[in-house]
Amino acid sequence: MGKQSIKSKDLSKIGYRSDVARGLAMNLAARHFKHVPKEEVLELLHDVLQQPEHYLQHQTLAPLALKLAPPVTASSFQVYELKEESGPVKIYGAQQIEVSAKKQMELAMRLPIAVQGALMPDAHAGFGLPIGGVLAADNAVIPYAVGLDIGCRMALSIFEVPGKFLDTHTFQLKKALKEFTHFGIEGGLELNQEHEVLDDPMFQGTELLRKLHGKAVKQLGSSGTGNHFVEFGALDLLEYNSLGLPAGTYLALLSHSGSRGLGAAVAKHYTQLAMDRCKLPREAKSLAWLSLDSEAGQEYWLSMQLAGLYAQACHDRIHLNLAKALGVKPVAHVENHHNFAWKDCLPNGQEVVIHRKGATPAHAGELGIIPGSMTTAGYLVTGKGVADALYSASHGAGRRLSRGRAKESFTMSDLKKRLSGAGVTLIGGSTEEHTLAYKDIETVMQAQHQLVDIQGRFLPKVVRMHKE
Repeated sequence: MGKQSIKSKDLSKIGYRSDVARGLAMNLAARHFKHVPKEEVLELLHDVLQQPEHYLQHQTLAPLALKLAPPVTASSFQVYELKEESGPVKIYGAQQIEVSAKKQMELAMRLPIAVQGALMPDAHAGFGLPIGGVLAADNAVIPYAVGLDIGCRMALSIFEVPGKFLDTHTFQLKKALKEFTHFGIEGGLELNQEHEVLDDPMFQGTELLRKLHGKAVKQLGSSGTGNHFVEFGALDLLEYNSLGLPAGTYLALLSHSGSRGLGAAVAKHYTQLAMDRCKLPREAKSLAWLSLDSEAGQEYWLSMQLAGLYAQACHDRIHLNLAKALGVKPVAHVENHHNFAWKDCLPNGQEVVIHRKGATPAHAGELGIIPGSMTTAGYLVTGKGVADALYSASHGAGRRLSRGRAKESFTMSDLKKRLSGAGVTLIGGSTEEHTLAYKDIETVMQAQHQLVDIQGRFLPKVVRMHKE
């Protein structure tokens, strides 16, 4: 818009009668179209007003379109039957995957909307879709196939600091992790965190998102429980890496967490909504879906996008705060979601919605991070774009034992011995995340050698997790 800002009276002239719609339109214009000529922005906003249904999937204009679109009239619910035969599923590392996870994937592939599926070598049984399950659906999104922690992701910062920094500055690394990270269901960092995501107009897209804004402000820059972590380690970059950095050992910061209370509330709300409207046989009820042509489907898609941006913002703050505390600057940054849904195309040109519940996007050349456990390596990779795998790879080593079984099987004393033997310092943590509760990362990587190329190897040294 340059120097010509859009006023409320400008919007009234082109037909915006509602104060709420005018305010949202002005906010969107100021945030996203400030370098576009005023006349062009007004023309675009007029078109949204006239044909809001055409902009419901637009990344920027969806909140406004959702406000302007007439409510979708739908029957209270619809009953669906499962297909008699499971659709095509490609399984990687089948020997390491439990039967229950395979059966869950087969059940998902009997949904009327299921097009194609894949199981990654770290797969294990979950709720609805197995963890490590990838599902392509036709014009529909399954909230529970995305998962409760929408936008759970990995983020890696690489610093132009020698790996020996880990040995000479261990105290400073521990101090920074204690002061600038927060774990747990409640609370957040003591210092107020700022990020542009808090001003995103999508927070005005639905009543639920408006209510969640306060919690999002409070929890920004914090992490959850379970296997979420923030850790410093040594990254060995190979000679021919996609980052264009010289081969060698670097100080690196790796974090794993998601969208906190915001994502959990969105997931619970729309999973229940889907189950109320999409009636499936009892064994498949958690896989209820929302059509992307429905108002609820549009709302979930918008909310999922915002939760993903919020998860990214949390990692942004974690990495910025820790780098500032140590007085270092990153020379490269890599990040990826692994609990999300994306619109994509199959080789035959069919557009689908690909759900990755614990799987790393791995299109050709796409960078990703696959962690191991507290005492084993993680890998920086690039995808090979394998269509049979739905352009995906594993999101980690994968659990060998459930959290409950791990807690019963291991002691903190044993965990401390293993950490000491590996030269790893742990702040917090519990036996639920014992290294033996996970599959062997090297076996998992071997099982997906056709899906990814290894760019570097990361070894944790100072780890912080939630303490039970």
